[in-house]
Amino acid sequence: MDHIRSAMATLVTPKVLRRGLEFSLLASLLGFAAVLLHNRNYEDFLASLASIEPIWLLVGVLVASLDWVGGGLRHWVISRHVWPKAPLRGMIVAGGMGAWAGYLTPVHGAAGPMMIYAMKRVGVPIPVGVSTILMSFITTVIFFAVAGPLALVLGAGRSLGQKGDILGLSLLDIFTGSLSIFGSLGVLLLFVILAPGPTRNGVHWIAEKVSHRSRRVAERLEGLRRGIDEAHSGLIAYNSPRGWLAISVGVVLTAAAYGPRLLAGYVALRAIGIEANFIDVLLLQTLITFLLYFAPTPGASGVGEILSAAVMSVYVPKELVVLYTLLWRVFVTYTTVAVGAVVFYGWLRTGLKGLEEGELVPVPPESR
Repeated sequence: MDHIRSAMATLVTPKVLRRGLEFSLLASLLGFAAVLLHNRNYEDFLASLASIEPIWLLVGVLVASLDWVGGGLRHWVISRHVWPKAPLRGMIVAGGMGAWAGYLTPVHGAAGPMMIYAMKRVGVPIPVGVSTILMSFITTVIFFAVAGPLALVLGAGRSLGQKGDILGLSLLDIFTGSLSIFGSLGVLLLFVILAPGPTRNGVHWIAEKVSHRSRRVAERLEGLRRGIDEAHSGLIAYNSPRGWLAISVGVVLTAAAYGPRLLAGYVALRAIGIEANFIDVLLLQTLITFLLYFAPTPGASGVGEILSAAVMSVYVPKELVVLYTLLWRVFVTYTTVAVGAVVFYGWLRTGLKGLEEGELVPVPPESR
């Protein structure tokens, strides 16, 4: 687990997360500016502020809280299979703080280390935290691999086939394509975890060939091989009726864990007085989630604003696009970023210095 401790020491630091916050805010501002300049409707944006429906702002905050409650419940259910002492409150904090750190780092790089550290603070061993993160990822892949195609089979999103025209493709075509790509990657990763032998041997063979030219690359490949073995070992612990029950419940709770990203678009529409088909909007938000999953900026800031405005323009009139985009971003990330910053500041007061030095500092009982 030395590489896990190293990742926490490298990523879960005030310096890294502060820079991520600064970059995220700057990129978001640039994204908003791009949307505003493209629509050239500054006066319309100011006038549209009066059209916000307060009740839907409250709903948006509740949706944003699913980063904490939904993610935490999923981690709690999964971790209790191997660590029955896992505290619900601590896992909710871990879920929210993992989302917070993920929003502040490219491709959610700090999410896993932050969640593991947050679990460690409430007494969950690092190996249990690692297996919990792994199984949470697997439940995510299963959820989208099942829910997306099932929704299409049941007829959801048919109206999207007549909306949008990007290189001759409708929004439904783009959603189906992105779902296929995401599902294929998920199946590949699951194969690596479930049947690690061929992949492990292949990586080891490549490492031996490369070692003569680049020792650094060979070491990274060997690290990948060890990671595959650890992932497989973690999965074995859940290969029982009780373990698969925990995974099944985790799949269901994935819907709640991804609530902000899946529901924010619909809530933002209602907040500005626009009614739309809930399922169609849900599919579009799923599409946006897929496309932004590997965005290079923290929390897909900048990129997310532009993409969300472009995709949702089929529902949002030009004079409301900027306001919609702002509310969408607040519900998806800004609420969790604000709350997470307060929690992290509280942690700083109890000390993260030992973590920066590569050692996990015991947390005083009164702070748990």
